[in-house]
Parts: sequence; structure tokens; C-alpha cells
Amino acid sequence: MTVLVTGGAGYIGAHVVRLLRDRGDTVVVDDLSTGDASRVADTPLVQIDIAADDAVEKLTAMMHEYAVDAVVHIAAKKQVGESAERPAWYYSQNVGGMANLLMAMESAEVAKLMFSSSAATYGLPDVPAGTLLDEDVVSRPISPYGKTKLICEWMCRDASAAWGLRWAGLRYFNVAGAGWPDLGDPAVLNLIPIALRALTNGEQPKIFGADYDTPDGTCIRDYVHILDLAQAHITMLDYLERDDRPHEIFNVGTGAGASVREVLDQIARSTGYDVDAPVVARRPGDPPMLVADVRRIREVLGWQSTKTLAEMVDSAWAAWATTHGEPAVPPASG
Repeated sequence: MTVLVTGGAGYIGAHVVRLLRDRGDTVVVDDLSTGDASRVADTPLVQIDIAADDAVEKLTAMMHEYAVDAVVHIAAKKQVGESAERPAWYYSQNVGGMANLLMAMESAEVAKLMFSSSAATYGLPDVPAGTLLDEDVVSRPISPYGKTKLICEWMCRDASAAWGLRWAGLRYFNVAGAGWPDLGDPAVLNLIPIALRALTNGEQPKIFGADYDTPDGTCIRDYVHILDLAQAHITMLDYLERDDRPHEIFNVGTGAGASVREVLDQIARSTGYDVDAPVVARRPGDPPMLVADVRRIREVLGWQSTKTLAEMVDSAWAAWATTHGEPAVPPASG
């Protein structure tokens, strides 16, 4: 089987590509706007902006050239704040890119698609406090980013009805860590890399609100190790080969949340830095708790996370020096 990975030179995509190399042929499509070609080594890489006007023709041609059998679609713009500032652009990139990909797949007769979706599709779900989010919760995305991911799920469902696309989507929760030191998260957008950047710059990370209805007052999120997530993609490709596919959407998380304070405490243990994070005002729209119900992916696919929060932070810290050129040691005290 030859698998095409869109966005394969990015943080998540590069992990998926590295695991796929042991299973068969892989080809990467990436516009390299945020990806790095060195991350995919000698895996063939075709530079295409999948949202561009000529993308359908280019994608169709390369699918024929490499005899592609299945697609893992990861490429997307993914900054929630940026999506609120540039909503039309996010729709053109994420929804437009999906439309082009689906048209190319139909033209090239490639009928298997694993779509990287997001827990941002849930938004602020109308569920009792402390409830784990299962895939049947009504999605109410609050950001343009989350809305684009939900629309892309609808598009896949429509393509399935129209021309027989076999597809499934993974709704990621909070991805963290590194499978290998050279594949650390190059962006500084999530809690762990934000905290690492602050500490290595001689600053303290901030806690946005400590008066939530949680045990320690800080927000709780479900963090999943990047290597567990990448393995879920491989498992999903096998699922698409099955005739019995009872579900299209699966959460990917641990099913157990960690609070902001718990994550910062682990960062202190992993790095040796003193972490004394100041509490500042809440950010609008932050729910107290977002944790995945992962029973569906465990029962249907046999997948479950294996790595702990400590392993996520340890691996992120080990990769920090490679990714950002910072010494992975705390400053001398005194």
C-alpha cells in the first residue's frame, strides 16, 4: 500500500510518516509553510499548496504517479486565535483544501481517507460539569478553526454517500511530547512548549484563571503523547480496510485529564526549573474541563494510549534543545 500524507513535514505528520515507513511506501505532500523537509528524510515529498487553484490537477497527477492507495489528511491551518482574526482565510485554506483533495481523490480513484480532525469541533459542549466528551455530544464549535474541522467531516460524509469514499476521522485532544528528539513541536502554541520557552528565557509561564470548578481551580485538559496519536493513525488505516466500520468519528486522548497546575508541576520535575507561575485573568471561552471519552476507539479499534504525562513532558524537554537550540539544563541556582 502507498499512503499519501498531507502535511507530512509538520509536527504530527512527520511522526506518522516515520511510523509508516516500516509498513510500505509513503509519499508526502506539504506546502512547507510550517513544515520542514528534513523531517521526512528520504521519503518522497511533493510541494503542493492543497488550497491553491491548481491543486486538484497537481494532486491527481501525483496520486497517479505514486500509485496512491490511501490518504492521511493532516495539512491544515490550526491556530484558534488566528482563525478568529482571519476567518475567511481559514475557510479557504482548510475547507478549500479539503474540497480540492476530495476532488483529486475522486478523479484518481483513491477511495480511502483518514482525516485529522480536532476536539475543537466540540466547542463549549452542553454537558454537566466533569462529563467526559463522547463522539455523540452535539458539536458547537466556537472558533472558525473548529468550524472548519466540523465542515470537513461533513464533506467526507457527503463524499462517502456520493462516490463511495471510505473515511474516518480522529478528533485530537491536546497533543504533546516527541517520539524522537529531532521531531519536537516546532511551534510554541500549547501549554508545554509555551512553558518551556518562558522558563528557558528566564521567565515564568502564566496560569489563566485559578477559580474554575476543578480540584485545584485550574483548567483540566486531556493530553495525549504524539507517538500514541501517530500510532492511532496507523490503526485507523487498517480500520478502513474493514467491511464492518460502525463509526466514522473517534476521539483520540487518554480519557484522563491533567490540570494546568499538574502539567506545570511535571514540567518542574522534568526540567529542574523552579516553576512559580503567576495567576492572571481567565481567557474568554475556556471551559473548566475537556477530557475525551475514549471507549469507542478502544472497543472498536483496540487502540489506547500508553504513555504518561511524565513521558510527554520528558520527551518534549529532550527535544527542546534540538528544535529550539536551547540547553536542556536549568540555570545554576544561587
